Amino acid sequence: MPALPRPASGPGSRYTARAATSRRRPTRHTDVAALARILTPRDLWLTRMLHEHRVLTTHQIASLAYTSLRSAQRRLRTLHDSGVLDSFRPLTQTGSAPEHYTLGPVGAAVLAAHAGCDLADLGWRPSHTGRIAYSPSLGHDLGVNELLTHLAARARTGTTPFAGLNVWLSERSCARRWGDIVRPDAYAEWQEGEARLSFFLEYDTGSQPLPRVEAKLVGYAAFSTATSTQPALLIHTRTHSRDQALRRRLAAPARDLGLSLATSSADFTTSSPWGPWWSPLQSGDTRRTTLTQLATRWPHLTPAAGQEATDADTALTLPVQPLPPAPGAAG
Repeated sequence: MPALPRPASGPGSRYTARAATSRRRPTRHTDVAALARILTPRDLWLTRMLHEHRVLTTHQIASLAYTSLRSAQRRLRTLHDSGVLDSFRPLTQTGSAPEHYTLGPVGAAVLAAHAGCDLADLGWRPSHTGRIAYSPSLGHDLGVNELLTHLAARARTGTTPFAGLNVWLSERSCARRWGDIVRPDAYAEWQEGEARLSFFLEYDTGSQPLPRVEAKLVGYAAFSTATSTQPALLIHTRTHSRDQALRRRLAAPARDLGLSLATSSADFTTSSPWGPWWSPLQSGDTRRTTLTQLATRWPHLTPAAGQEATDADTALTLPVQPLPPAPGAAG
């Protein structure tokens, strides 16, 4: 799996200049109803994932759902030609970016049909892909998705009976559930064997001043008080120097607020965020360790409240499984 991309924020970013170089698709009408006999469960899962997480690269999709990059490319091209997916490639200062996939017009219609709602209720617009391609947060969003893709795909590539993500909620889903208290970049639940670690993720690109990052800790402490649940808080930074600056700034408030907080940076997690790269921010042993060992170290942690389905939920707001229902299925 490729290394985690550097966030697209500030001078020197690989993604400071962007253009939506969307691949042309054949000019033919695609009957949404006719796709019912063509789309596989994995295809439908992918439409849900792209609705949830907005944009995924070829490599990310391949690591989550395919046995090889080539098989992923073949199927993604077919789905693109049918209008199920849309795509673009950001311009980069050096080299070339992989294809970035978003939900296409036909995919949005299929997803709306499965959810029993109108296309307008989906929130999809013809400008959907363009807005993502030119979004100032593109690099940040890709970084979050890359980190959690690595963790989710561990269930397919690791040797432990189960090691991966049971839950992966996007920033938008987190805001829908907990936005009146906290707004993390993601929420996830990691499991390896019997060990489980529920955590909020703050993906720090270095664009926010340290006092602003510190101010977020109050919200996470308030969340634990209000819900009587306590997930961990993981802060992933762009560089080791930024990591160290955050640790110096946050050590005292994290301790005073009783937060279970660990940090890491892209200098360590470029290929194995499940490895021993997370350092607890508390008195005592702060050596870098794994997510599984953090779960063992913090046995008091509990999953975040508010994940249960309610009457306000629809088929489009329920969590999407991080892996497709039938890994390796033909399609």
